[in-house]
Amino acid sequence: MAELDLTIDTPTAANLAGATREELRATFADAFGLDPKKARMRANQVFRWLYHYGATDFEAMTDIAKEMRSDLSERFAIQRLKMVERQVSKDGTRKYLLELSPGVDVECVFIPDVGRAGALCVSSQVGCTLNCTFCHTGTQALVRNLTAAEIVAQVLAVKDDLEEWPTAGPVDERERRLSNIVFMGMGEPLYNLENVAKAMDVISDGEGISLSRRRITVSTSGVVPQMAPLGDQTSAMLAISLHATNDELRNELVPINRKYPLDALLDACRNYPGVSNARRITFEYVMLKGVNDSDAEARALVRLLKGIPAKINLIPWNPWPGAPYECSPWERIEAFADIVNRAGYASPIRTPRGRDIAAACGQLKSDSVKKRAGDVRREAAV
Repeated sequence: MAELDLTIDTPTAANLAGATREELRATFADAFGLDPKKARMRANQVFRWLYHYGATDFEAMTDIAKEMRSDLSERFAIQRLKMVERQVSKDGTRKYLLELSPGVDVECVFIPDVGRAGALCVSSQVGCTLNCTFCHTGTQALVRNLTAAEIVAQVLAVKDDLEEWPTAGPVDERERRLSNIVFMGMGEPLYNLENVAKAMDVISDGEGISLSRRRITVSTSGVVPQMAPLGDQTSAMLAISLHATNDELRNELVPINRKYPLDALLDACRNYPGVSNARRITFEYVMLKGVNDSDAEARALVRLLKGIPAKINLIPWNPWPGAPYECSPWERIEAFADIVNRAGYASPIRTPRGRDIAAACGQLKSDSVKKRAGDVRREAAV
């Protein structure tokens, strides 16, 4: 059977929240000795209750026989991540600190009025290995990858908080508050592609959360070998964390550039599966005062992206304690944007959101620390 990789532990029952449709089918076939057809039917029923209606109690699953609901309750659980902290910015942005397991926490951020209705910025790792010098997350050493279930669990927790689950019938798209998912939180998604892809299968399933893959964007700092597999496996919209127009500066700002320099990165963008004027790649460019914000660099950016269907997001840098940078003045950002716009590229300036609660782009960080194996064994023995 497909092994349920769900790290939200309960003493006596496996947690089903976050499970894929196939994991549910295999689990029910094994647990109840069901034939393939009945196991598939039961999995489809539970999947819809979990992800369309947001059920947290098997008794709510009224199209399942009462005896089977009792059997499900005895063997399984539907458990949400523990919400350690919830902060709300003066601009309406919500930041959540969620506990994955004791001592291991992750942050995600809901931003209203972004995309069609509101965007959830999810994390794919606790910590990060990339050490981008302008990013607060990069100062936190990698603790571990998130499982697919833990990625999905971020979405479930936020939909709970937004009270967005329908009470009956299909989702009314006009009433959605969460319309877009962006993998732009903690970590590098392409270093956890298998779990990101599995989570996207659950998030985009039309009988569950049902968010179109056109509304799911994965941002990478440039893990070139995984870019084509991302497009092939997920059809996700792609965003590139660019921030510089030459290898010398990008080596400093985004150290992975030393392994995968700009020529290789841009070649992978030109060949990204499905890229077209209707499916443009977003290039993210953080504005750092006196570092990468000159008119000359704006013109270099235009030359660099020639021939790539692209949109360029200019991101005012968001401060964090001890950072060695300043944000470019607003007039400088506007002048930079004007050059890019006149060259024919859409170049919106991203309005900083959630700065007052450290929820803005590049500000996420938790206090989790990777533990040595010996420490984990000693704690377990206590």
